[in-house]
Amino acid sequence: MKKILVTGAAGFLGSHLCDRFIQEGYYVIAMDNLITGRMENIQHLFKLPNFEFYDHDVTNFIHIPGDLDYILHFASPASPIDYLKIPIQTLKVSSLGTHNCLGLAKAKNARILVASTSEIYGDPQVHPQNEEYWGNVNPIGPRGVYDEAKRFQEALTMAYHTYHKVETRIVRIFNTYGPRMRLNDGRALPAFIGQALRGEDITVFGDGSQTRSFCYVDDLVEGIYRLLMSDHAQPINIGNPDEISIKEFAEEIIQLTNTKQQVVLRELPIDDPKQRQPDISRAKEILNWSPKVSRREGLARTYEYFKQLSQEELHKKDHNDFSNYKR
Repeated sequence: MKKILVTGAAGFLGSHLCDRFIQEGYYVIAMDNLITGRMENIQHLFKLPNFEFYDHDVTNFIHIPGDLDYILHFASPASPIDYLKIPIQTLKVSSLGTHNCLGLAKAKNARILVASTSEIYGDPQVHPQNEEYWGNVNPIGPRGVYDEAKRFQEALTMAYHTYHKVETRIVRIFNTYGPRMRLNDGRALPAFIGQALRGEDITVFGDGSQTRSFCYVDDLVEGIYRLLMSDHAQPINIGNPDEISIKEFAEEIIQLTNTKQQVVLRELPIDDPKQRQPDISRAKEILNWSPKVSRREGLARTYEYFKQLSQEELHKKDHNDFSNYKR
């Protein structure tokens, strides 16, 4: 039985990846310090003989006994509300944490895939964004702690690949959604659905003309799986190129939830990208991958998940309390 380590395993994407590799017959070692992850996302796996969980911060030395075939490094805060609350941890997990994971991969002769992001493109001056574009990032802006950490992560990963001959893979993840997202993590989709469920008006930043491209989580996981099993070491975009403005997206949510909320405009945050759309030509050519789930279908599944949340959870300002976490 092949063995895989998934860091950030209790998070939105990490938990879905644990599910996929359990289904593929792997022995899954899940690792998370639960600063943004939720144990509820992986509780259903604890009863399985081929699953174990480590409560551990990857910015500290990582010890895994025995052989290890693969590593998926997905430990990182992934929403703007988290960057502002824990900026130092955001920087550390993609620098020190990545260094520790790459060192482990080298020691175990394991293949490692690191989770990068479309945010490395910043507020893009090229549209759609392809892997050859170097980006337009403000290194000292409020989003810089995430954007630059991920850019450094890519550089460190390629250095280990080139110098130490570690088998590395880099996935640049565009906006992804689906069950197990934190309802109030500050990202557009859960924010809009949460507001609709609470009977609040839908808050759109700026004039709503900025665009995003939303990929359903099952499609993303399939792309990541194919990339891990490929022999391609250069970064690859994984996302859905079906682009939509944020205002149009808010109106879709109102229609989906059959509510009577109004769209309310608020000031656009600093450095918020005006456009976001992946060029997935490389993924199509190399991985034979493209998204299959339409936004209409994916939103319906996600809405059903959020509707099942308790009223107490629905009205929480945020699922995580960072007040006692040392900075």
